[in-house]
Amino acid sequence: MQVLATAIPDVKEVKPVRRFDPRGFFSEIFREDLLRQHGIASPFVQENLSLSADRGVVRGLHFQIPPQAQAKLVRVAAGSIFDVAVDIRHGSPTYGHHVGVMLSAAEGNQLYIPEGFAHGFCTLEPNTEVVYKVNRYYSPEHDRGLRWDDSALAIAWPVEEEKALLSDKDRRQPMFAELLRHFDY
Repeated sequence: MQVLATAIPDVKEVKPVRRFDPRGFFSEIFREDLLRQHGIASPFVQENLSLSADRGVVRGLHFQIPPQAQAKLVRVAAGSIFDVAVDIRHGSPTYGHHVGVMLSAAEGNQLYIPEGFAHGFCTLEPNTEVVYKVNRYYSPEHDRGLRWDDSALAIAWPVEEEKALLSDKDRRQPMFAELLRHFDY
């Protein structure tokens, strides 16, 4: 397993090492001691699965505020996504910047997103399953979001705005300029 820094160093890409033989392959997808060595020391308490039936499904940008802020370790079990983490930590040198990484079941790579980041993704193929661990339980009272298509964030989503499939909740999220100060760097 390799842990690589992204353009925002606190967001990490985790790449598996796959050992192939005639039956297929074996790979470690979670190894707490190795992740801890790379600054990923979150004790994960819940694992979630989402299925998106169509290409162009956008989920996000979501986050939970303190004291129930969540770190996430995201992977794709089937299909592929464009995964995005937006830095919403006031005072951070990368405040308002984002990282976008293609995650796929074929590659097996993962993205670690620490607390203080909004997270979202767009499916790149039908019947995509996304699995992610979180370090705090889901809390509706602490659940927040940002508009996925806010031009201030300059995210190059791989779907045209009029073709994106979103929930009503995600269509109504506030713009980045309206974001309250929930996280400090």
